[in-house]
Amino acid sequence: MKYLSFLVLVLLMFSVSYSQVEVRGSMGVDFVSTPSLYDYFNQNFAASNNQVGSFNAAVMFSGEVDYDVSQTYEIGLDLGYRLYSYNTQNTFGTYDLKYHNFMPTLVNYYVINGEGYQFKFGAGAGIRFLSADESLPATGTTQSYSSTGFGILLRGAGNTRLSKNVYINIGLDARYDFNGEPTNGGKPLYNFATKSNVNFNSLSVGLSLGLTFFL
Repeated sequence: MKYLSFLVLVLLMFSVSYSQVEVRGSMGVDFVSTPSLYDYFNQNFAASNNQVGSFNAAVMFSGEVDYDVSQTYEIGLDLGYRLYSYNTQNTFGTYDLKYHNFMPTLVNYYVINGEGYQFKFGAGAGIRFLSADESLPATGTTQSYSSTGFGILLRGAGNTRLSKNVYINIGLDARYDFNGEPTNGGKPLYNFATKSNVNFNSLSVGLSLGLTFFL
């Protein structure tokens, strides 16, 4: 509910002048490197012949509202939502971990406009809200962890006209997110193999496809 209220507030803020607003929705795939988390999987649950690689795919949903400050400059708020899951079988049962990362980001864009197309190059930063659910083999219980962090974003995007006010959007993102060490009741996820807390700091690149509406 707090995320929905936040989105409504932002839409109202950016809708002062409808002729200067763009709204985008898209879906894509992120390839994410989370070294501490992947070490935790490999050292405690993954079989030696089925180790987790350096980058793994996660589903990414993104919505954005942009405001045209000038012909070549826009400011926008991107609301990214990443989903990732990992599970494996061992002699004790099934291990499963899922996490959700909500990533609102304020983005500044340099814009190139043409007849029927638009290119945008942006950079931004914002807060990160991560929640993770872990089910351990043979326990029948799920523990939930959460953290708040900070992230940065680099983006290149192109809009190609589909109809008068509707454009196809293709985006390429690079992110680094300092998600920190999620906790459950103050207790962090712990890797006994390395004797250290597990952090979810991540580097990612992603490709997305969606629609942009010029209002």
